[in-house]
Amino acid sequence: MRNSFHHIRGLGSARSGTEHFWMQRLTAVANIPLVMAFVVILVTLAGRSHAAVIATLGQPMVAILMIATVLSVVVHIRLGMQVIIEDYVNSEARKIALLMANTFFSIAVGLAAVFAVLRISFGL
Repeated sequence: MRNSFHHIRGLGSARSGTEHFWMQRLTAVANIPLVMAFVVILVTLAGRSHAAVIATLGQPMVAILMIATVLSVVVHIRLGMQVIIEDYVNSEARKIALLMANTFFSIAVGLAAVFAVLRISFGL
């Protein structure tokens, strides 16, 4: 039974938990086939020449698969770290700083990986 006291204490719904929950589950499910394909590609490229690796990674479907894997994994990691930071960091200032750093780090890693795949794919 709820009363109006929960509004005073600020313990009401943040209205974002369900979206966060489903996005975390969606990326987890998407990561299963994507990471499996990523590993299969890496295993098949092991021991091959540099030219063969570039030729394989330059194929459009392989490049798209790699970019989808990178984006899905980066989003999943960002969401997971966000939950850890929100649950275990007590200082509000430190929490905000870490959440910002988590977002910036995720963007930087995602951009660098996508740039690398696109550069290989377009042969630059």
